[in-house]
Amino acid sequence: MRATIGYTVESIGYVVGAQGLVSFASQTLFGTEWGWMHKVVDLPSIAYLGIVVAGLALIVGGVKTRKAAERHGVA
Repeated sequence: MRATIGYTVESIGYVVGAQGLVSFASQTLFGTEWGWMHKVVDLPSIAYLGIVVAGLALIVGGVKTRKAAERHGVA
């Protein structure tokens, strides 16, 4: 169960991080709105970097949870 939770949290982290990066790049470099993040929240471009960091934290947390489950032999 822990491994499944780790994979799930990691997957959500990839999506959140990618959307934050796309939103930041589109606003900063092109002045447009890409992705779906801007439909959920309207943030300044620098705040999207915080979303990228949150996505990275989810990825790291998911990997640690998954690795802990594998180390303890829990399926």
